[in-house]
Amino acid sequence: MPEPCPVLPSLRPGDRLTREEFEHRYEAMPHVKKAELIEGVVHMPSPVYIPSHAKPHGRMVTWLGVYDALTPGLEMADNGSLRLGAGETEVQPDAMLYRAIGGNTRLSDAGYLEGAPELVVEVALSSADYDDGVKRRVYQRGGVQEYVLWRTAEQRVDWWALQAGAYVPLPASAQGIIASRVFPGLWLDVVALLEDRMAQVLATVQRGLASAEHAAFVAELSSR
Repeated sequence: MPEPCPVLPSLRPGDRLTREEFEHRYEAMPHVKKAELIEGVVHMPSPVYIPSHAKPHGRMVTWLGVYDALTPGLEMADNGSLRLGAGETEVQPDAMLYRAIGGNTRLSDAGYLEGAPELVVEVALSSADYDDGVKRRVYQRGGVQEYVLWRTAEQRVDWWALQAGAYVPLPASAQGIIASRVFPGLWLDVVALLEDRMAQVLATVQRGLASAEHAAFVAELSSR
């Protein structure tokens, strides 16, 4: 009589696991849509509410998708698993943008992204969320060059850039526009975003895509 297959324990918030054990348990729980391992500790978010997360998430993916579509040589991922660093950390950012060639990431045989994407976007309810504390520290230490965090309850967007190993805030222009340093032409009209004027948000990124700096960036990407 064959031996019964052992049943893997379920993932639970607060569990301390290796990355390998985390992946085994996560793969055995297809009903779980988001779980993360941060410095060896399992985190599982609360239900995703439409106004405070799902809708803002969609807005950010739309904005990034326009830039990605018109910038050959990049890849955008939505809610994908990221093996970040050599330790026991595997996160699932709301969105990532990274170089397909010549960047700091690679795709594993199992389909996980490994390394540090150039830009990560997260949507959080407030500054009390672990996206602002624990995950910002993890992204900084892991070498993610830019981190965008939208705190929906506080109606606030922060954009940090890695400088000498630490995150510094990118300032907005007088018009409320923040421009990426790592992706030329990726412009975000923060005021329009917070006021839910997506047509203006997309018009602003289109202006960035039409800029000379973006044209030079595309030429640099195509030469690789």
